[in-house]
Parts: sequence; C-alpha cells; structure tokens
Amino acid sequence: MDMVKTEKRIKKLRDEVARLRYEYHVENVPSVTDEVYNSLTRELRALLKEYPEFEDPNAPENRVAGKALDKFVKVKHAVRMLSLNDAFNEKDLSDWEKRIKKLLGSRASKLSYFCEIKFDGLAVSLTYEKGKFTKGATRGDGEVGEDITQNLKTIKSIPLYLSGLPEYFEVRGEALLSKKILAELNKKNAKEGKPLFANTRNAAAGSLRQLDPRLAAGRKLDFFAYDIVSASSQTHSEKHAHLRKLGFNVGENDAVCGDLAEVENFIRKFEKARANYPYGTDGVVVSVDNPSLQNTLGVVGKAPRGMIAYKYPAERATTTVRDIIVNVGRTGVLTPIAVFEPTLVAGSTVSKATLHNADQIERLGLKIGDTVVIEKAGDVIPAVVEVLPRMRTGKEKNFKMPEKCPVCASPVRKKELVAHYCTNPKCPAKNERYLEHFVSVLEIYELGPKNLRRFKDEGLISDAADIFTLKKEDIAMLERFGEKSAENIIAEIDAKKKVPLSRFLWALGILHVGEETARDLAREFGTLEKIVKADLEDLDSIENIGHAVSASVYEFFIDKNNLNFLKKLEKNGVEIEKEGKKRKGKFSGQTFVLTGTLEAMSREIAKERILALGGKVASSVSSQTSYVVAGSDPGSKFTTAKKLGVKILSEEEFLKLLA
Repeated sequence: MDMVKTEKRIKKLRDEVARLRYEYHVENVPSVTDEVYNSLTRELRALLKEYPEFEDPNAPENRVAGKALDKFVKVKHAVRMLSLNDAFNEKDLSDWEKRIKKLLGSRASKLSYFCEIKFDGLAVSLTYEKGKFTKGATRGDGEVGEDITQNLKTIKSIPLYLSGLPEYFEVRGEALLSKKILAELNKKNAKEGKPLFANTRNAAAGSLRQLDPRLAAGRKLDFFAYDIVSASSQTHSEKHAHLRKLGFNVGENDAVCGDLAEVENFIRKFEKARANYPYGTDGVVVSVDNPSLQNTLGVVGKAPRGMIAYKYPAERATTTVRDIIVNVGRTGVLTPIAVFEPTLVAGSTVSKATLHNADQIERLGLKIGDTVVIEKAGDVIPAVVEVLPRMRTGKEKNFKMPEKCPVCASPVRKKELVAHYCTNPKCPAKNERYLEHFVSVLEIYELGPKNLRRFKDEGLISDAADIFTLKKEDIAMLERFGEKSAENIIAEIDAKKKVPLSRFLWALGILHVGEETARDLAREFGTLEKIVKADLEDLDSIENIGHAVSASVYEFFIDKNNLNFLKKLEKNGVEIEKEGKKRKGKFSGQTFVLTGTLEAMSREIAKERILALGGKVASSVSSQTSYVVAGSDPGSKFTTAKKLGVKILSEEEFLKLLA
C-alpha cells in the first residue's frame, strides 16, 4: 500500500472507529458486533505501528473512552457500575411498571419514583477515604475501569476533601462539558484544522483520556453527582439531598413522583426546556425511590430492574435505498443490510442500516429503490422505520433472500423462525469471522484480519487452535514479515495461552453466549470440565440464563466436533484458568422446586434469592430435591413431592428459611 492510500485508509478507519465508539458509548446500542469494531481497531493500530508518521495524539482513537486501555492503570470497582435499560415512549414506561409491580406483588402499593436528568457525559466513580478524594475511575466494562484520578482533580466542582464522611465513601456521577465550552473548543479546533468533537460527551471523554492533566484542566469540565454507593438505607431522593448538602453539583431538575402519570408529566415538562439547557442531555432516568424495593427487584444482566432511562423521541430523516446486500456472520446467519444514500441524522452521516431478517423486510413492504424514513431511536443506531410508497417511480425491485450463501454458494435454509443460515460448516465467512472473534476476545492484537487471512492462505492455520502452533520461523519466511514482526506475533500468542474461563467461553462463539453470560457460566461451574459435563437442567437453573441460552450451551458441548476442537486447543498448549469458586451460602448443596403462587414475592425473585444463597432451582421434583416451596394453588409438583416424601415448605416457612 503506497503512502497516499495508507493515509486515506487510516483516515477512513479513524472516522469509522470514532463513529462506532460514539454509537456504543453515547447511544448505548452499537450497529455492529464487537468483532467488527475490534477488527477495525486492530487494523488501525497495525497501520499506525507500521507508519508512525500518521500518529496524532488528538485523533479519535486517543480521545474516546472504552474498555480500560493499557496506558491507564485498571481499577476494579468495589460495586459494579451498571447500565440502564431504555424506554422510548409512554408504552415502554407502562410495560416497565407492569413488570416491576408483578415482581413486587403486594409491596407494589409502596411504589414511588424519582426522576432526574440523564446527562450526556462520562460516568465516573469517586472514592473518598477518611474524607479525602483518593481515586477516580471510568465505568469501563462495569467491573473494571481506568484510573483517571489526576484528570478528575482538575474539575473544580469535585471536592478534594469533605468532612464528616465515613471511613470509605463512594460517589458516582457524570463528568461533562457545557454546550458553551463545547462551542468554544470546536471553534478553536476548526481554526487549527483539528477534528471537531461530535458532542459534549465525546469532548468530556476525550479530555479525561489525556495523559497530561493540564490538557484536562484546559477543558473546564464539570461534574454532577447522582448516587452514593454505600448509602443503601437512603432513598434515591435522600441521596441527592445528601450530595447537595456535601457540596456536590446535583441536577436541579429532579423530583419525587407518586405515580407514572407524574413521571410522564416531568418528562414532558423537561422536554420543553431541554433545547435551552446548558448541558447536553438525552433523556430522564426514572428510579424506584425506595431502596428496599430496589433491592427486592435486583439486577438482571447489566441493568437494575428498578431503574429505566427514558430517551427522548428520535430524529428522523428520509433517504433512498440503493441496494440490499447480505452479510454472513460468524454463526452462519445471513443478515440483509440496506445501503442508502449517505444521510445526516441525529448529528452523524449514515449510509447503512441492518434490516435484521427477511420477515422485517416483508413487514415494512420494502423494495430496492424505495424512499424510506430512517431514525436513530433514542439517538441510537439508524433503523429503517417506514417506507414511503407514494415516492415510488415504478422502477423499484423486490428483494428475496438468496437460496445460496453469497460467500461459499452452499444451500441456505431458514432456521429459528426468521433467520436464514448457511448450511456449510466450513464456510469461509463463518471461519474467517470466527477466527477474528476468537483472537479479538483473547486480545491477540498482533493477529489482525489481514494476518489471519494470510496465514490461512499460506496453509499455516486452518482453525483457531492452529494459531497456538505457529512458530517464529513459519512467519518470518513470509514476504512482508521480518524477524521482529514474527517475534512480536509469537510473543503475544504465547502470552495469551493462559485464558480465564469466562473469556474462553466468550471466545468460543457459542450462540447466545456473550461476555456477561460467559461470566455467569464461569462463576457457576468454576471449570470447563464441569460445564462440559453439565446437563440441561443444571444449565437451566443458573441465574440470568434462559432456556434458549442453556439449550445452546448444552448442544455446543455435546457436539463431537466442538469437543475435538477443545482437545486440540488443550494439546496446543492453551490453559484455561479456573474461575473463582461461587461463594458458598446456607443453601449450598440444596435443590429447590417452586410451585403455586407466592404472595410476598414472585417466583422469579424467589429463584434469585435461592441462587444468591448458593442453592439450585430445578423445574421438576425428584428424590434428589431438598425442598418444594408451595404457594397458593400448587400444581402436580406438590403431589409428586408428597409421594416421594420430599419436604414441603409453606411460603411462611420459606421466608423464615431465607431470613
């Protein structure tokens, strides 16, 4: 690649990486998979390593936050920083309320809500020890963030010392930039020919990701607090009052609401003032105010059930669909993609949108050549939401899913109701994307898509396990590779031979198993051997894992091809580290079966309580069952328990056992 083409490619990659990071970290709903994002990032890093003259400290890849980078010290959060589920209209809010009321049962009568502005900034955590501000960190992946203490100390609205605090005190909030300062920064950047910040959030994130605190100080950032981690007995509204009293900035637009009608009124009222508000905002956070009810509702996945983020209506635009192309993913699923005229919507130019599947195209009545309405629902990824048939010229064409894979020409079949799959297990698209996914999750950054493709073409590797058999001399002999380059690749591969169980499970690319589910599986079983031997009932009993996921995991580990692949990885030196054993509780070794209707809590909450105390919850009664918990109107499980002599607990007895 010549210098001109290289520079253009780097610029393209920078633009795309910045756009994808913006979607992921600001909108919270990425338009591409992690594999695609990581591939682009790896290619950009590889090019900059080869052509350091194009390095730019102010480039987007050096500004925007993401997972903890090596140049910052990583910080493990004492309490996980959670994400929020979104609501885009009043129906979504109503559905959310119905769900939590059902879970709370008779306690739902005590519900009240707290509304606060959702700032468009960077979530950070502040730690005070004996009243002194000692550590500040980004959210990162929720469990591990980055230490940005020195940069946060430059924010004047963050107190460096507070009197009257307990030994340990943790505050969470949003670091952000005012619209006025953003305008000044962009005006200065435009004059100097530097890239402009997309919004206040990106500007704040970029400021706090600078290694020199003086750069952060020059950005005049602000901080707004929204939570106290350790004050579990306080209502959310009391926490806000406490933070104000301590001297923190707290959003002035907040309110306790007695019911959902008051919540909706608060949302409409702020929507009118939002345009003139001095800071960027993208919605309203609605929380169950009572901490006891919040604890009862608990967390599912990465989001608390008792909180939701209402996002303001999307910005819409019209464009023309030029083509519908089909992508083949690493699991073999075929996804239709709309390619349209580049269009500015919600502050960014977009030219593609996923159409998900053939059924979605049919529902929309979409044809190639149609004029369509696209939107960023809640300022997130672009979606085609409507076709404008009156704009048709008669030249539009119907779209049909291909009968043969566009990559390997193997037959395509419909599976799982709406999805189309390539039937070839050795489809190059599957294999290539699987390789990219595998090395991406294991963070083998030296093996970018180009290197993987080259090694496959040269016959050095045929699957992911072969990566660990590569030798320096295999690579050094190839054109455009030298001794040093080969040495770096082998060193990184060797460094990643020891893999934590949760990361290894994620890397395997099991259908429905992402980072969070992999972590749940690892914590539950501790070793790969136990997961391989687990039956469907064992998998079904795990908290946060539904039947579709457990069935997918079970099917993966009974497949002989997959088991052979695991053996090959082990033979090639891959060592899977045991996960920390699940904490033992009072129910360790005991199996519960739930039947009938419980009054104090839903069966879902009861299941979570049992799991949290180390027990298991089974779907059927057997001689191995420890207890059957019987609510009102119990079913056949009650009768079976009597026949087998299994101990039956009333709800009252169960609650005493929990206590």
